[in-house]
Amino acid sequence: MQISDKYNPQETEQKWYSYWLENNYFHSEPNEKPPYTVVIPPPNVTGILHMGHMLNNTIQDVLVRRARMQGFNACWVPGTDHASIATEAKVVAKLKEDGISKSEITREEFLKHAWEWTDKYGGTILEQLKKLGASCDWERTRFTMEPKLSKQVIKSFVDLFNKGLIYRGYRMVNWDPEAKTNISDEEVIFKEQNGKLYFLKYKIEGTEEFLSVATTRPETIFGDTAVCVNPNDERYTHLKGKKVIVPIANRVIPIIEDDYVDIEFGTGALKITPAHDTNDYEIGQRHHLPMIDSLDDDGNLNQHGLHYNGKNRFEVRKLIAKELEEKGLLLKAEDYVNKIGTSERTGAIIEPKISQQWFLKMSEMAKPALDVVMNDEVKFHPEKFKNTYRHWMENIRDWNISRQLWWGQQIPAYYFGEGENDFVVAETIEEALTLAKEKSQISNLEISDLKQDEDALDTWFSSWLWPISVFDGMLEPENKDINYYYPTSDLVTGPDIIFFWVARMIMAGLEYRKEVPFKNVYFTGIVRDKQRRKMSKSLGNSPDPIELIEKYGADGVRVGILLSSAAGNDLLFDEDLMLQGRNFATKIWNAYKLIQGWKKDETTKPNHSDHQAIEWFRNQMDKTIVEIGDQFEKFRISDALHLVYKMIWDDFCSWYLEAIKPNFGAPIAPQVYDQTISFFEELMKLLHPFMPFLSEELWQNISERTPENALVISQQRKAETFNNELIKDFETSKEIISGVRNYRQSKGISPRESVEIFTNAETISNEELVKKLANISDIHFSQKTDKPSFTFLVGATEVSIPLSENIDLAEEKGKTEKELQHLKGFLMSVQKKLSNDKFMAGAPQNVVDIELKKQKDTQEKIALLEEKLKTL
Repeated sequence: MQISDKYNPQETEQKWYSYWLENNYFHSEPNEKPPYTVVIPPPNVTGILHMGHMLNNTIQDVLVRRARMQGFNACWVPGTDHASIATEAKVVAKLKEDGISKSEITREEFLKHAWEWTDKYGGTILEQLKKLGASCDWERTRFTMEPKLSKQVIKSFVDLFNKGLIYRGYRMVNWDPEAKTNISDEEVIFKEQNGKLYFLKYKIEGTEEFLSVATTRPETIFGDTAVCVNPNDERYTHLKGKKVIVPIANRVIPIIEDDYVDIEFGTGALKITPAHDTNDYEIGQRHHLPMIDSLDDDGNLNQHGLHYNGKNRFEVRKLIAKELEEKGLLLKAEDYVNKIGTSERTGAIIEPKISQQWFLKMSEMAKPALDVVMNDEVKFHPEKFKNTYRHWMENIRDWNISRQLWWGQQIPAYYFGEGENDFVVAETIEEALTLAKEKSQISNLEISDLKQDEDALDTWFSSWLWPISVFDGMLEPENKDINYYYPTSDLVTGPDIIFFWVARMIMAGLEYRKEVPFKNVYFTGIVRDKQRRKMSKSLGNSPDPIELIEKYGADGVRVGILLSSAAGNDLLFDEDLMLQGRNFATKIWNAYKLIQGWKKDETTKPNHSDHQAIEWFRNQMDKTIVEIGDQFEKFRISDALHLVYKMIWDDFCSWYLEAIKPNFGAPIAPQVYDQTISFFEELMKLLHPFMPFLSEELWQNISERTPENALVISQQRKAETFNNELIKDFETSKEIISGVRNYRQSKGISPRESVEIFTNAETISNEELVKKLANISDIHFSQKTDKPSFTFLVGATEVSIPLSENIDLAEEKGKTEKELQHLKGFLMSVQKKLSNDKFMAGAPQNVVDIELKKQKDTQEKIALLEEKLKTL
């Protein structure tokens, strides 16, 4: 069927995606084929598609579609993450709009609202991925809070607790006053902020003297339990054993000594607030200082803050500075820039806080997980991320896995008494009751006597099981899916979650399957704008991917985003690349339209130039297929696309089609037409992983296809041996053709005007093809011409074209002399460099070789131009 003049992505994309789904091409079941498994980095259930997702999922889809076409049983498991903090924050905000406060309702009521929210907004992003062409096995879609996955999370908690790897303890945590939960160190983003450094007067007890102490947070003085100086600081030797009075609070606290204090910073005297600073906490532990927690969970001062009770920490900072000044207790305040920790999710300034939390011991699990990456059992692409990974794993701290949230898996610890140890850990409350009876020796305990821990587990504690839990591997360790699909093949993710997710999945895989969870990790770069800023909704510099798809077509967007995306390097987003992707689609469409317009005629036979073009393109394709495979092996997806792009645009459209194209109105030999269609089909197979919609549309147009013959499941051509000499010969032929075309262009001569050429060569490869594509009437081998001529070199082959009679010889002579002068100047600069002993002794051999080649090439060009001048 004759295709339309223009490619319409909108019509095509919907049609073929529906067709693929109807025929179940994306669904996978274990079979005799080798598996190729990818699990999606689960996006937030309430999220929408952004440019990072676009890049990440395009790469995954390219890998999955290619594997399917290479004979693998490809399985791409989609799903979403419940995203505790982000989702809970949205639900709390929604309730607030409805006049409901989280503190006024029960956990059960809150969870009902959270599930309603999830059902309404969850999964939007998965629907958007379909517009991109993602070939996920949608029947296998999972959600980290669905019952079966939650059960596996709880099972792993109980197992690790029973192994002595999970414990409960008081620790300094990062408190997010907005989300009202602690967060991990990795979720804290440090930002520079302009503030003040306040110099406060701490009166020395029993004297009129005072000690000056510098702080950026005067509101925390209500939690001070000591002032600390460095034992080597001679300024304070006389204060050893003395005490000071805390300003406003009027409490008496000791002066202590510790090497931690920097003599150069501030006044060299440090106020110690163990409940509100990580380093102060460590000092407090060493010196057995009491802890006074003067802030509540909202970041407001509590009863320890005296008359500031109930006021926000930042409001108090301004008010207390004023009060200190009025009471003569503020020496001075200076402008100061410091780095403050903020919550990755809410942006709130983090408050260090002592809290009882659940922790998972990391040191035992980290060692084997480090080894498998260092010895390349799990390969990182690019490799540079191994160092980042090693540094983190060697300095790992215990993982704080509890969060003060309701949306998430509730910690399966059940309390039966008031004592520190009066709890049991179990998968169900029924099992907990049995354990509690044993532990307490109270036989008449009832379920109503048990109280489950209020905290939920960190979101990452569910997603670290993802490659196992999506196949229910924690529930049925020997089920057919986990045994077939695990370990997965490749993971595509961003380097920003190398610790949150990648490292922890490796630990979980080794712990529960005694096997790594994936063989390769491909780290994408971060998508940035032209000013190198990270794309984000808050900056307003991120285009809507769906709008881009509507504007350029999904294939155009896929190509555009991949063309600029080298592994691990940041991608500078440029909408022009999307335009390039769309233009590429148009080029392919027009190429097929051109072929379709040719008429076959049984009486027409292939000529010699047809055979030459066919032979060359077959070999060129096989060579390129080998190169594409090599780039995929190295996870250089962008480079693989560049090879496909060049083969279609340059090799096929610019050279092959021109070589076999019949004269206007003339028919084409059926054998040549059929071979061309066969080549085009192979190109569509190679293109399909990158541009699935366009390639399927053209494939289905070429001939009637049954569902068994759809492009999406067809097999790519395996490279056969290719003749490299034949390919090199063709490159020489192309240079001769280009040389003749350049002559025409530079002299303003019509391509229709045939020329004759003289050459020193005895023969040239692909003679018929060269004559056709360069419109040469005659080739004079091993001959020179006395006529004024345009001469160029292709390797050692000299080609001369007698100048057209229409050319102004005086003007040509002037141009030649000017070019000769330029070349002689260039030759002098090269020879100067080569005669420099310092350069010759110090430069690497390959650099010297380049300069020697420049000298030889320039000398040959000068000789040609001097010959030309004689004829002129």
